Amino acid sequence: MKLLQLLSLTLVNSWTSVALPDHGNSGAIDDFQANCASIAPKINIENATVYFSQFVAAGTNLSIPDRNVTCGSPYQVVSTHTCRIALYVSTSDRSGINMEAWLPANWTGRFLSTGNGGLAGCIGYGDMAYAAGLGFAAVGANNGHNGTSGGAFYNNPEVVADFAYRSIHTGVVVGKEISKTFYGETHKKSYYLGCSTGGRQGFKSAQDFPEDFDGIVAGAPAFSFNNLTSWSGHFFSITETNTSATFVPTNMWPIIHQDILKQCDALDGSVDGILEDPMLCNYSSTALICGPTQNSSCLTPLQSETVQKIFVPLYAADGSLVYPRMQPGSEIVASFLLYTGTPFPYTADWFRYALYNDPSWDPATLNTTDYANAARINPSNIETWKGDLSDVRDRGAKILHWHGLMDGIISSDNSPRYYEHVSQTMGLTPSQLDDFYRFFRISGAGHCSGGDGAFNIGQNLNSAASLNPEENVLTAVVRWVEEGVAPETITGTKFVNDTQSLGVDIKRNHCRYPKKNVHRSGDAKKPESWECV
Repeated sequence: MKLLQLLSLTLVNSWTSVALPDHGNSGAIDDFQANCASIAPKINIENATVYFSQFVAAGTNLSIPDRNVTCGSPYQVVSTHTCRIALYVSTSDRSGINMEAWLPANWTGRFLSTGNGGLAGCIGYGDMAYAAGLGFAAVGANNGHNGTSGGAFYNNPEVVADFAYRSIHTGVVVGKEISKTFYGETHKKSYYLGCSTGGRQGFKSAQDFPEDFDGIVAGAPAFSFNNLTSWSGHFFSITETNTSATFVPTNMWPIIHQDILKQCDALDGSVDGILEDPMLCNYSSTALICGPTQNSSCLTPLQSETVQKIFVPLYAADGSLVYPRMQPGSEIVASFLLYTGTPFPYTADWFRYALYNDPSWDPATLNTTDYANAARINPSNIETWKGDLSDVRDRGAKILHWHGLMDGIISSDNSPRYYEHVSQTMGLTPSQLDDFYRFFRISGAGHCSGGDGAFNIGQNLNSAASLNPEENVLTAVVRWVEEGVAPETITGTKFVNDTQSLGVDIKRNHCRYPKKNVHRSGDAKKPESWECV
């Protein structure tokens, strides 16, 4: 299918699924179904065991009864006739991955791998449905373990290796072979779509397996992974428990958020409740310190100190940077995840089971020695901080990197730091990096989705407001790879009450770094009122 045909397709079913016309007559679909039913014995891949192949008709709400309960809903709407193939692939004598390939009847000749999130071993069925609905042969894997806990890492470095890099790479190699066997021809172009851990996986592929993909969409990447895990855990040492004098109650964070907007919202030229560049915001909470009478709408001096410490970078014992600060604007979401008065669970699991192999390790004791140990141990080089992307550049592949500026889980300040690391490592200016690597800051966007701003940029099934490559990161990278048209901006959409049927509330053209958005004149909710400078 030509890209112009792809872009002519429409979103239906109240913005929850992408529907494409099925190509061919009923006889062709019968042939497709028969091919699906008979494909399993034809898949001859070393160390692989095919569980089943299953024809899934367009419009099916697919039941996935064996999905781990921690991974989300055991159902997925499938918008196009699809052959679903499930299999196990051994990656060592004590590890392996469960994976699936979703092969659509309306195949465009494109292949796509999905990623994962957090420490999770959860197949991304929503992303697979999104990709298959757009005509990609899609694969997803469980990252070498089932469920969202890191307990499977305990005393098993092979499972850690699967999580760090091997699951994605193995799934790509196996998935491409399955696609070739099923369709009788090799894919034309290969793509990747992921966010958070999935964003890190995309960059790990770029850094270590540059032949795997022609185009990569990597959102909110969890790179600098060990340092990120130290940073995520250090907030408990700042807030302490919810009975401590240093703890900031959850109901104070919306008040702090409004104070941040009061101090920093106008820096972009418009007071609209959205920070276009949080890196310019140097927030002080002193104005919220209580007077003679304390109440629930003010901070004690100790609580004010807590707030200030949260917005400071994390440093090692020798003064080197562990991880950037949490960016202002993210605090409401972060207060439910990182500032809860309890240790961050992913930090606990990573140190206990992947780094120390000590289930008794207490995350409340996290300190600079642990930061240094995490960076030193760096199992399977999961840090994902290689700055040389010359292999990606030299083979003509493209990377579209994006990060939401309201992200309350992974600081959006870390993405510019990586971009600049690549620039310095490769000795390339932004205009030179633009040839193969572009980074977009998405104002008002939370972690991978959601937020107060125009966060719908096609990053997943439920955020595909449009298939126009000006407004969709996935179709943007396809156009960049296949037609050489690079994205200048990414236009995001926010619907009224986040409900498409109620109409558009905000549209904004998000700038590629190092440019930033400045309001010039007119209605701040309209994209033409802003300029990238």
